[in-house]
Amino acid sequence: MTALLEVDDLTVAFPTEDGVVQAVRGVSYQVNRGDAVGIVGESGSGKSVTSMAVMGLLPRSARITGSIRLMGEELLGRSDAEMSKIRGSKVAMIFQDPLTSLNPVYTVGTQIAEAVLAHKDVPKSRAMKRAVELLDIVGIPNPSLRVNSYPHELSGGMRQRIVIAIAMANDPDLIIADEPTTALDVTVQAQVLEALEAARKATGAALVLITHDLGVIAGHTDRVNVMYAGKLVETGSVDEIFYEPRMPYTLGLLGSLPRIDESGRPRLIPITGSPPSLLNLPSGCPFLPRCPKARDRCAEVEPELTATTNPRHLAACHFHTELATATAEEVFA
Repeated sequence: MTALLEVDDLTVAFPTEDGVVQAVRGVSYQVNRGDAVGIVGESGSGKSVTSMAVMGLLPRSARITGSIRLMGEELLGRSDAEMSKIRGSKVAMIFQDPLTSLNPVYTVGTQIAEAVLAHKDVPKSRAMKRAVELLDIVGIPNPSLRVNSYPHELSGGMRQRIVIAIAMANDPDLIIADEPTTALDVTVQAQVLEALEAARKATGAALVLITHDLGVIAGHTDRVNVMYAGKLVETGSVDEIFYEPRMPYTLGLLGSLPRIDESGRPRLIPITGSPPSLLNLPSGCPFLPRCPKARDRCAEVEPELTATTNPRHLAACHFHTELATATAEEVFA
């Protein structure tokens, strides 16, 4: 069976006055129908750039190589007019800040209806009726009244739900959510995630969820891709990533995650240092300067993703077998 989305050896580089920034370096992953895949990592790891490449939203200066196939059809190399027919109908994106996605001078109902009219030949009255239906699905109270509200009249959580409604307006096959809950408090975050799940249930769409919040990843995805310095450094199921991590960076992320299910746990252990510059990457493993387990081989050869005990659980670490029973406290303390 053909995967819904296939990203194969994707590389994205941005020329600058100081040199070429290698934002994404040989990323490959698949998303099947109905799947929920999480992409996690620090800021600057290449999470958003990877998904912007899928949407065809990168600037013209970007140098993109590799392959991106949606339902078996290659997306790289298509014109903006061709991608405009795909965006919103087959694949939709939810951006981090809803205020940058919504037009302040139009009502939210008009903006949802516009998304419907862009891809379907229906009367405007039918599009507005669809807008009310979508507001109800994403949990907006009194949708028949709120459809005439302007973005500034809504809270941050409600605005994000409006953006989710726009994304699901044409029942896309794939929804990409880029940090959809970053600026929201915990309660509103849970409500927005419930709205996202309702959208998936209503449309049957697969999900790519980009976030730095491992708690969100644990509760709303099936598989996890961990990114660092523009590459995937570990990929596996949620249980494998959370209970059997095989990459020191993944262990570090888990060690910095507060937990309420353990009493008497020592203080959180941070990953010291900063991610490397993607302008001048050092040779060897990019995580080497921050890794307590680094050895001479790490400085010589950059590790590739290799299978652990499970062929679908891959880790980019020369010594991943030694981390089978390691904890974040043992590695980073």
